[in-house]
Amino acid sequence: MFPALETERKQETLPDPYEDFMYRHLQYYGYFKAQKGSLPNSATHQHVQKNNPQYLLNVSFGERNDLIPDTLQKEKLLSLHIQIEAISRDSLMLSSPLLRSRQLLFDELDQVNPRLREPRELFAFFSSKGTLQAPRWPIECEVIKESIHHIEWVPPQPEYFYQPTGNEKVPEIVGEEKGTVVYHLNPVPTEGFYFTSSRVGGKRGIIKELAVTLEGPEDDTLLFESRFESGNLQKAVQVDTYEYELTLRTDLYTNKHTQWFYFRVQNTRKDVTYRFTIVNLLKPKSLYTVGMKPLMYSQLDANIYNIGWRREGNEIKYYKNNTDNGQQSFYCLTWTIQFPHDQDTCFFAHFYPYTYTDLQCYLLSVAKNPIQSQFCKLRTLCRSLAGNTVYLLTITNPSPTPHEAAAKKAVVLSARVHPGESNASWIMKGFLDFILSNSPDAQLLRDIFVFKVVPMLNPDGVIVGNYRCSLAGRDLNRHYKTILKESFPCIWHTRNMIKRLLEEREVLLYCDFHGHSRKNNIFLYGCNNNDRKYWLHERVFPLMLSKNAPDKFSFHSCNFKVQKCKEGTGRVVMWRMGILNSYTMESTFSGSTLGSKRNIHFTIEDLKSLGYHVCDTLLDFCDPDKTKFTQCLAELKELLQQEIHKKFNERGKEVNLEGSWSDISLSDIESSTSGSDSSLSDGLPVHLLNIVDELNQKMMSDKKKKKKPLQTRKQRNELHQKNKLMPEFKLTEDASVRKPRGLLCCLVPDIP
Repeated sequence: MFPALETERKQETLPDPYEDFMYRHLQYYGYFKAQKGSLPNSATHQHVQKNNPQYLLNVSFGERNDLIPDTLQKEKLLSLHIQIEAISRDSLMLSSPLLRSRQLLFDELDQVNPRLREPRELFAFFSSKGTLQAPRWPIECEVIKESIHHIEWVPPQPEYFYQPTGNEKVPEIVGEEKGTVVYHLNPVPTEGFYFTSSRVGGKRGIIKELAVTLEGPEDDTLLFESRFESGNLQKAVQVDTYEYELTLRTDLYTNKHTQWFYFRVQNTRKDVTYRFTIVNLLKPKSLYTVGMKPLMYSQLDANIYNIGWRREGNEIKYYKNNTDNGQQSFYCLTWTIQFPHDQDTCFFAHFYPYTYTDLQCYLLSVAKNPIQSQFCKLRTLCRSLAGNTVYLLTITNPSPTPHEAAAKKAVVLSARVHPGESNASWIMKGFLDFILSNSPDAQLLRDIFVFKVVPMLNPDGVIVGNYRCSLAGRDLNRHYKTILKESFPCIWHTRNMIKRLLEEREVLLYCDFHGHSRKNNIFLYGCNNNDRKYWLHERVFPLMLSKNAPDKFSFHSCNFKVQKCKEGTGRVVMWRMGILNSYTMESTFSGSTLGSKRNIHFTIEDLKSLGYHVCDTLLDFCDPDKTKFTQCLAELKELLQQEIHKKFNERGKEVNLEGSWSDISLSDIESSTSGSDSSLSDGLPVHLLNIVDELNQKMMSDKKKKKKPLQTRKQRNELHQKNKLMPEFKLTEDASVRKPRGLLCCLVPDIP
């Protein structure tokens, strides 16, 4: 411990050379210019900080203040200093590496006092001025300078599914041979290429206008653009005055995964029916076949009437393309629309966009909130391949004692491992809005849990407009077992974080938020538990959630079968690591078929409400009164009996469930999930595959090098005879050379 310091003494020289240097350097700054006796001296104050870890728990990250504090601030600081001196200094936290840091952070009074700062790399890079980290793009991507922003808006009336008439037009694909290309993005890296480098703003040089040049004010050709965050339009072909064929860009460094779309059109005309046809979708089944509508956003409506994204479109048809490239089949989505204004700027999207910049703006607001920043700590989990920050939030209330802090269970939530599933981000936003609020339920959850939240696992994919893959050209949700830290940093660090968390405390629940392209409603995929002690326990949380959100969540759509092809998913890997309640939450891109919301599209508010329901269900799940838990278990057993009877009746068998019915394998009575098949996006990252291909080609070329042909016996005998005669021939040559020399020696007389 430090000796007591007298206020009338001169400032003591600190024993450590570094601290002595910093003290002499900082004494000229405002903090050291306080009047004598009104403010604790620097050495005393450092003594307080080193011996009172309470500062490290109850403070926020305010902005450094080097100005001279006013009199009231000085009195508060001195009073606080006296209180701190009276607190016992015997704390286990004194040995923490955090307290050994020499980085000092000076905060404004009323919020914080000087405190030791954690290692810089653990913090996100939000400055006090509110600047954001600019997204980093692959060096091949062209990016326009305009910033795109959309308002949040909830439609006042329900947006019902489109009801097919059966008379929808099925346009034949014309192509650029007979049409006019009005927008064509420069060729982007596909299969065979791989990510090499990134920079803010993407491709260097001047970004040219890709849309056609209008011939005059009467030219009504639409102007297309998608070179912004999450945009992915590759080409637009005008095939008639108001009809366009659209080609989507595949996920970078692949030739697959076209489902998400997001693009802009300008130079619109009011009261004119336009037709758009996307010609290169890859999934044979889609929610567009059962009433889903595209989303449209009018900039003028947003500016004038405060109207945001809304479901629009008529004559919607999803059908197989009549062209074939010989390798895979393509599918088309066509719809008609009338724009609300002349000369408007409109956007179309598969679902409500939520970009990397949207996330950063939200996290910045949390970091700047003096209350929320007390219990929500923002960290950098890692950097993505392109160098974008993957954020980690730790949300919990400070505990009265270290023992209570260590006893807290953990909950891990993540989203956007698949970048085109923006519905996952809206559910995550709803969860964060609630858990960071001052609601009594939110405060209770923060008291009993430590929440670890990764809100965007694949920022690179979100930025460039991918649907499923990262810049490694692979589906990250098939690589949670990876050891390739450099190729899959986001997944490797997430798994490692959870592994370390499991060493510290029990993880009650893991849930990864996703979107589903072929089913309505919201549901969970889990993992059947083989331990009979906890039989059916993994189904309790989903059943409770279905009761709390009966018009959105479908328990009957849940599935708990662990398939071999899903072994690399986050859900299965975390389950095998020991998290019993490990789930993938699937949210539809369309809407609900349940209750009061039947045949109605989900809005942003509907998805955000799911985040609240997750919190509400957590409280029910962990209620000390186990009545709800027991009732759900009994209901699950009854549902299981009914399912077993149904399965055996379908097979024409009889079953007696009186005795050992619980011994029946749950996997045997469950069908496989209808999740996406990402087997083609599994395996090594594309840059390693390229290296493997080069090595294989080199090996093949080495094998093809010309070898000496095998000789016949006759040829070998002739060669043997030739080699046998060579010594005799050599001796003859030597003799003929030496003979003249001998004669010459005889003719030369001796020299005396």
